[in-house]
Amino acid sequence: MAIIITGAAGFIGAHVARQVLARGDHVVGLDNLNDYYDVQLKRDRLADIAHPNFVFHHVDFADPQALNDALRTVDVDTIVHLGAQAGVRYSLINPRAYAQSNLVGHLNLLELARERGVRQMIYASSSSVYGNAQALPLRVSDRVDHPISLYAATKKANELMSESYAHLYRIPLTGLRFFTVYGRWGRPDMAIWIFAEKILSGQSITVYNQGQMRRDFTHIDDIVAGIVAAIDRPVVDDGLAKSGGSVAPHRILNLGNHQAEELTRVISLIESACGRRAEVDYQPLQPGDVLETFADISASTADLGFVPTTPIDVGIPDFVAWLRAYRGL
Repeated sequence: MAIIITGAAGFIGAHVARQVLARGDHVVGLDNLNDYYDVQLKRDRLADIAHPNFVFHHVDFADPQALNDALRTVDVDTIVHLGAQAGVRYSLINPRAYAQSNLVGHLNLLELARERGVRQMIYASSSSVYGNAQALPLRVSDRVDHPISLYAATKKANELMSESYAHLYRIPLTGLRFFTVYGRWGRPDMAIWIFAEKILSGQSITVYNQGQMRRDFTHIDDIVAGIVAAIDRPVVDDGLAKSGGSVAPHRILNLGNHQAEELTRVISLIESACGRRAEVDYQPLQPGDVLETFADISASTADLGFVPTTPIDVGIPDFVAWLRAYRGL
């Protein structure tokens, strides 16, 4: 029996694969290795997680025939669907990539789960679904009907598609709304990576809205702990209301650090870890950007025993040290 991990060459997927392989699970990883960001970074992640129990398929899960061909002989136990076209701002430039990967691709994984009768499927949602919500902290019971980016709209659509499959086919499904994940092997399009690399290289950094933004920055180790806990504690089809309100076997949970951090403080921590001050270019707020995120994690703690343990004071220096080594800075 194998765990299928989509986006296995991605930031979160590679970390999850490494963690479950270390405890003895068999993993089949899928990734199309697209060029949204540096493909070599994705290949380096795969090299870092090489393991006798890990099989990788270079495949686009938005192609149903290629997906089925890759997994034809695999005895699937659990699907951890982390692959997607990521990035809020890029969704303004190339919206069709999001429709193909995040909508068609998600449907293909739901169909795979239905056809194979899997034990469960866990999928990545996003804190972006909350938009510019006024009430904080953000709770899974909040209405999320007003996305301010197409990326957010596709993630909300994933939750709705999953609800229908859980209702119709009783597939145990867990949607995890991730809050600004950062850490080793991260994504180079994310703010912490961009700021650290530019500061280390002596370049100016672009900061939007005068830095007047707050984010619930969540370290990758805490995110992985939450995902693995979800794997080990499948949602139960008992007819009771789940987190998110479903009475089908479908729950939605926040995975965040339960702490809204000022962007200016984050930049100060990066400066300290880099050992130099940043030259800042201030620009207006970008379309699609939210002003503040702050996760209510009470349901995740109750369902998964999820308790984040890595504050940004620890996580940011750890990331900068990794980036220095990886980039030779």
